[in-house]
Amino acid sequence: MTTPPSTLDTLGRPVRDLRISVTDRCNFRCVYCMPKEVFGRGYRFMDRKELLSFEEIERLAGAFVVHGVEKLRITGGEPLLRRDLDVLIERLVGLGNLDVALTTNGALLPQKAGSLVAAGLERVTVSLDSLDDDTFRSMNDVGFPVTRVLDGIDAAAAAGLKVKINAVVKRGVNDDQVVALARHFQGTGHILRFIEYMDVGATNGWRLDDVVPAAEIVSLISAELPLEPAEENYRGEVARRFRYADGSGEIGVIASVTQPFCGDCTRSRISAEGRLYTCLFATKGHDLRALVRGGADDAEIHATIGRIGGRRTDRYSEERSSRTAELPRVEMSYIGG
Repeated sequence: MTTPPSTLDTLGRPVRDLRISVTDRCNFRCVYCMPKEVFGRGYRFMDRKELLSFEEIERLAGAFVVHGVEKLRITGGEPLLRRDLDVLIERLVGLGNLDVALTTNGALLPQKAGSLVAAGLERVTVSLDSLDDDTFRSMNDVGFPVTRVLDGIDAAAAAGLKVKINAVVKRGVNDDQVVALARHFQGTGHILRFIEYMDVGATNGWRLDDVVPAAEIVSLISAELPLEPAEENYRGEVARRFRYADGSGEIGVIASVTQPFCGDCTRSRISAEGRLYTCLFATKGHDLRALVRGGADDAEIHATIGRIGGRRTDRYSEERSSRTAELPRVEMSYIGG
């Protein structure tokens, strides 16, 4: 079979970063992602047979690599809830010279970090929205203590994993913790990234008034820990980088609301049951599981991926308005961040 070229969409954007959700389940109920009033005891999560198998994930990931994907991100839900996840990591690392990383809430890292490293994982991103225990417990809404996430970060680093920390900032909830977070991770070698509160899905009660602009976050930190802009590492990097003036590290800000980066977006996402979404704010996906389980050969899979990618027009954050904000978007817990 002839190898297809890297696919460019209608705006000339390639796909370089594929985020793969391995489960829709999570052990947290973060208020901006899986609010308990929606994802409560009666909520129906996917049966195991509905999820893509590791073999199916490996096959689809390999097809995307042929189309130019260089980075694979394993997400959820909480991906460490997926049994034997290290087996999948080993399979994906084996696909070639890829950057394979994992996004997690960190709760299970003390038990899992060693096996992930043994499987070939080199990097994790840990979600941590506050260092204040009361605030953190309130935001994860299951009473999980912040010290145990910090233990997970330490365990990951001790096992040899590079660590990034993501903090979603919401006005009146944890914006008073921005400087404390920066100060805590300054000089540790871990990169801290602040994320504007986004209107992902339709259940988190998003309001523009709740958004703390990235520029304000940078200003708050720089007033106490002087910052200076840093160059982007690559096209499509979603975080704007700032380094500490004293050379003690860097932070990033992800400003999807106030400074959209749709024009350079190089991401696509596969949900846990195999639907391809070409935007985090998508309203519908493309069923790749049916293709794989229906006996499609590699040529058909490659052609389908190329066709979907070539037709991509998504610019949600640039077009965001009162009308688009009311669209029935896919939930974060289902598609991954």
